[in-house]
Amino acid sequence: MIPVATGLLFLLLALGLPVGAALIVLALGLDQIFTPIDLYKAMGELSWVSSSNTLLVSVPLFILLGEILLRSGIADRLYNSMSQWLSWLPGGLMHANIGASMGFAATSGSSVATAATISVVAAPVVDRYKYDERLFFGSVAAGGTLGILIPPSINLIIYGWLTETSVPGLYLAGFLPGIMLAGLFSAIIVAICLVRPRMGGTRIQTSWRARFESLPGLVPPLVIFVVVVGSIYAGVATPTESASLGVVIALGLAAAHRRLSVRMMLDVLDGTMRATGMIMLIVIAAWFLNFVLSALGFVSILNATISGMGLGPNGLLLALIVFYVILGCFMDPLAMMIVTVPITGPMVVDAGFDPIWFGILIVLLCETALVTPPIGMNLFVVQGVRRRGTIGDVMVGVLPFVLCLFGAIALIVMFPAIALFLPRVLGQ
Repeated sequence: MIPVATGLLFLLLALGLPVGAALIVLALGLDQIFTPIDLYKAMGELSWVSSSNTLLVSVPLFILLGEILLRSGIADRLYNSMSQWLSWLPGGLMHANIGASMGFAATSGSSVATAATISVVAAPVVDRYKYDERLFFGSVAAGGTLGILIPPSINLIIYGWLTETSVPGLYLAGFLPGIMLAGLFSAIIVAICLVRPRMGGTRIQTSWRARFESLPGLVPPLVIFVVVVGSIYAGVATPTESASLGVVIALGLAAAHRRLSVRMMLDVLDGTMRATGMIMLIVIAAWFLNFVLSALGFVSILNATISGMGLGPNGLLLALIVFYVILGCFMDPLAMMIVTVPITGPMVVDAGFDPIWFGILIVLLCETALVTPPIGMNLFVVQGVRRRGTIGDVMVGVLPFVLCLFGAIALIVMFPAIALFLPRVLGQ
C-alpha cells in the first residue's frame, strides 16, 4: 500500500494538479483500491470537522493583514528604512531584503506573502545598483521563508491545531531560531560579497540624517507586531482575536497614510479569498486523506515498519529529516505538514522529543521546501515578479541560503535550547 500511495501522489503532482485536488484524488483512489467501504461518504462531515475549529479563523485574518500591508505602502516604507540602516554591510541592499522580510514576517505570518511583497518592493534596485541578479533574488526568496517561522506564523498555528500544542509556546519558540536564521542569511551574503565584491553591487549613498528620517517606516510593523503578539502574552486575546486586532490596526494605519480606498479593499479581499480558499482546500483534502490512511491501517503499518528497523530516537529523527527534505522537493510545504504531522508527531513525542521543539523543526523543514526545486513556491513567486530570465537563475541564487537552512536545522537538532529557551523561561 505504501508504494502505491507514494507513487500515486508523485504521479498526480507531476501531472500538475493543484495540491488540494491531488490529495482528494489520492484519497478517493486509495479508498476504491484498498477498501470495500465507501469512505468518501464521510467527506462532508470531515470537511466540517476539519474547518470549523475556531483557531483556524486566524488564518484568513493573518492573510487579510498581510494583504492590507502590501497594498497600503507600509512594506515600501519598511524596505526603505532597512535600506538606510543595513546597506553599509558587504552585500548592501541584500541585507535590506533579509531585514524587511523579518519585519514583514512579524506581521503577515506567510512566507509566500513575504516573498511576493519584498520582491515587488526590491526588484527595481537590482539594475540601478548593479547587483548580481541571481544572488539578489535568491536572498529575496530565502528571506521570504522567515514568514512562517517568526511569529505570528500561519504554519505554527496549524501545527498547534494538529498536535494540540500551545500556540503561544510555539510563537515563543520561533523567535530565537528566526533571528538565528536571518543572521545566517546575512552572514552568507557578507562572506560571498567579501570574496566576490562585484556581486554586492554599488553602495547606496546615505547619511545619519537620512537614516533617522527613515525610522518612522519601522513604526507600523512594530505597532502591529506588539499588538498581535503582545495581546496574546498579556492574556487579553487568543491567537484568533489577536489577528483581528492586527487587521483593525492595519486598516487604521492605511487610513492614516491615505491609502485606504474601495479599490484597495476590493484587491485586498480578492487576494485574501484566493489564498484562504487554497489553504482551506488543502486542510480539508489532507484531513480526508489522513482519515482514509487511518482506516487502511497505514499508521500501524508505518509504525511497525519503523519499529522493525530498530531505529533509536536519533535514528528516527534523522530518517524523518531526510524524508521531509525529499518530500519537500515535490509537495507544497503546508500540505506536507498537514498530511504528515498527525502521523509523525506522535512518533516523535513517543521517542522522547518535545512537541514544541518538533514544531520548530518541522517549520524549518517547510522553509527548506519553499526554496528547493522543482516545487519551491518562493522560487516561482520571485520569478513571477522578476519577469525576465529563467527560474533557473533564482534556483542557483538561492543555493547558498539552502545551505544556511540546513545549518539551522543542524543547530536546532544539536542545541534544542535554541527553540525551547524562551518557552521554558516564560512558562509556556
